[in-house]
This record gives sequence, C-alpha cells and structure tokens, in this order.
Amino acid sequence: MSDTTHDAPAASLRLEEILKHVDGQSYPPVHLWNPEFCGDIDMQIKRDGTWFYMGTPIGRKRMVRLFSTVLRRDEDGKTYLVTPVEKIGITVDDAHFVAVTMDVVGEGEDQVISFTTNVDDTLILDKNHPMRVDIAPDTQEPSPYVVVRDRLEALIGRSIFYELVGRAVDRGGKLGVWSSGIFWVIGDAP
Repeated sequence: MSDTTHDAPAASLRLEEILKHVDGQSYPPVHLWNPEFCGDIDMQIKRDGTWFYMGTPIGRKRMVRLFSTVLRRDEDGKTYLVTPVEKIGITVDDAHFVAVTMDVVGEGEDQVISFTTNVDDTLILDKNHPMRVDIAPDTQEPSPYVVVRDRLEALIGRSIFYELVGRAVDRGGKLGVWSSGIFWVIGDAP
C-alpha cells in the first residue's frame, strides 16, 4: 500500500502517473446495451469483495476482473452482468468493489487522493467519484463508499478509512479530507 505525501515536483510526477493509469482504464459500453433480462444466476459479491459462484469463491482474479467490467447497476437498484445479448441478475451484499489501497499526493486543499479497488480499478476522489459515509443507526459504525463508475461503488476498506481519518481536518465542526479541491466530510468533529 502506498500512502505518501511528496514535495511539489515529485507530487506532480506521481499525480501524472496516477492520471495515466486512470486514463488507461477502459470498459465495455454496458450503459449502451439493452438486452432482454435472462434471469438471475447464483453469483454473489460478498461485503469483503469476494465473488462467489454457486456458493464457491471464484479464485481466478482475471475472471473476477472480467466479470467486473460488465457489471451494471440499473435504476431499479439491482446489479446485472450485461453483454450485448443478455442481462443476468446477481446478488451484491454491500458494494460492488472494495477500495484496498490509497495514494495521497500533495497536502491541504491541493491534496489529491486516489484509491485502487480489489479488481485493480484506480480512481481519483473528485466530483466524478464522490465519497459518502453511512452511519449504522444501531452501532454508529461508519461505512464509507466511493463511486467507481456509473452507479457502482467501492466500500473503502477499514484500514484505508482509518488512514483517511488520520489525515482529516476540522472545518467548521465537520471532520473531512481534501481531494481535488473538494472537502469530503467524514463525520462530525469531536
């Protein structure tokens, strides 16, 4: 895991590397495909990001990566694997992905935070990839999420969230972090 803050020239180089990686990612145009619904299959994404088929974990990371590129969450709130000819429903326990690493470039209001998911998608915390934090009413436990693409989200892993909290600043009674010129609220300041 890389969690680093660099001086200005090095930070600029690191940000260029992250942007090249982000720009190099491509996905099939599932948002343009509208095949008939073919039913549900026994495929499940667990809260920890593990994919299961018929109750058995899918151990091949390349297979999981392939499936992840044809995921789509529709307006009905359900998640589907979509190809040009079929649309198949799957079960998602919480989020579609898990943010497993974080990289920080710069500091203060100029800081840029990026995340990499369990399927190797990299995204920058910005207006196109917003973060939200849900608080469980019964336990008061936070569940932080970031949008990966379209309506697909990643649960920010607990250790990564603790790193975010460690970088948080108080701004008007709200605790949060800066990324891409936006103050992202994590919670109330103590």
